[in-house]
Amino acid sequence: MYIYGRNSVKEAYLAGKTVDKLFLIKGESAPTLNKVRSLAKEARTVISFCDRATLDKLAGGGNHQGVVAAVTDFEYSSLDEIISAARGRGEQLLLVLLDGVTDPHNLGAILRSAECFGASGVVIPKRRSVSVNDTVIKVSSGAAEHIPVARVTNLNDAIRELKEQNIWVYATDFDGEPPKCVNLTGDIAIVIGSEGEGIHRLTKELCDGVLTIPQYGKVNSLNASVAAGVVLYEAARQRHG
Repeated sequence: MYIYGRNSVKEAYLAGKTVDKLFLIKGESAPTLNKVRSLAKEARTVISFCDRATLDKLAGGGNHQGVVAAVTDFEYSSLDEIISAARGRGEQLLLVLLDGVTDPHNLGAILRSAECFGASGVVIPKRRSVSVNDTVIKVSSGAAEHIPVARVTNLNDAIRELKEQNIWVYATDFDGEPPKCVNLTGDIAIVIGSEGEGIHRLTKELCDGVLTIPQYGKVNSLNASVAAGVVLYEAARQRHG
């Protein structure tokens, strides 16, 4: 798998990711490029200097910023591993569950928000959902290297498992309460719906409550990644404010 972008590659090194080979653009020098090159040398990564056309091809036309890295495939965690790690650190659990998010840009942005606001991990279903690919990693600006992601066979079964462990699960949808009016401290999970369909009916019914973000404009719905960021901010504010 190839990842690209100066910050994404830098964070991959800082997170201890195995980089098999690094491709850098010829003839350019910048502090961020030099930092990546320095990390590559420390890790004894093979470095290849290429022209822009070669990097464009490796990055599939993405905005590589002169840096492309060949890395091992993304390593998913299990749901149990995420929960155990958070509790081992003595943290209140904050999970983000994605109900069929298929846009890699949305997933990347959600990973970035989840990491920034201190979430314990992100959970995605194996079917009808985008996986963590090179686009997701680039959009996450390196956050994908620092926040664990679990893939589960059935999201509803995962919700049932969380509730058995006394973890409160909230759906983000219409007809609920504003996030600021709900206690988002303690062990909780937040379900974000897909770009088109939102949260499936049975999934919503399994949740302990519904969070509705107040809106005052003419457009009556938010992008999935924006909704996730708003709710995660409120959870972080309550926990740390």
